[in-house]
Amino acid sequence: RAAPARGASSRFSVLACTRLARHRNSEVGLRERRKLETRERIRAAAAEVFTRKGYGAATMRDIARRAHVGLGTLFNYAEDKRDLVFLIFNEELNAVTDVALAAPRAEQPLVDQLLGVCRVHYRWLGANPTLARILLQELTFYSSGKQASTFHGIRKRLIDGIEQLILDSQKEKKLRTDEKAGVIARYIFFVYSASLRWWIAAPQPDPHKSIAEVERILQLQFEG
Repeated sequence: RAAPARGASSRFSVLACTRLARHRNSEVGLRERRKLETRERIRAAAAEVFTRKGYGAATMRDIARRAHVGLGTLFNYAEDKRDLVFLIFNEELNAVTDVALAAPRAEQPLVDQLLGVCRVHYRWLGANPTLARILLQELTFYSSGKQASTFHGIRKRLIDGIEQLILDSQKEKKLRTDEKAGVIARYIFFVYSASLRWWIAAPQPDPHKSIAEVERILQLQFEG
């Protein structure tokens, strides 16, 4: 039999490589979907177990069992219970921070702009105070873990957004101080963080009441 023409052989090789690449891509896509599904099961299981049993009583084994995964699989996603708290919250916190940073309007006074940022977080955390208490309790000194870098990136983005509001206000002479905007932004973030903890400790935390209190504190600081 005659050997196939070189062009035919070349086209066959290209077709074979294309099919192989598609097969590999489909396998990668399937693996990624399975990872996402496992991650979501773990997030849901952790939220349920923490809410039902409390942070102290919940165990990694409880959460693995509820998520229908092995304990080793669970440790692929979080190093410990604290890490699991941030696995639950990081994705939503990132989206909520986007909304919060988009809330201020240029024509508003600085205090109103800052309250707009705070209000979004208060409403979000107020929707599930049990889990919010765990989050605010565990984020102190949270510096290592599989979810830590994501959380710190979100927090930095929030502080940077506040700093930009300060800078804009200074440029427009609405805020009469020569202090560095970064220092003021950190100060505001510290006040905001403390007010969140004060608020969430109440038996029935009311976001509207707490926002009014934050407004009084900010006015006191900016207006004297």
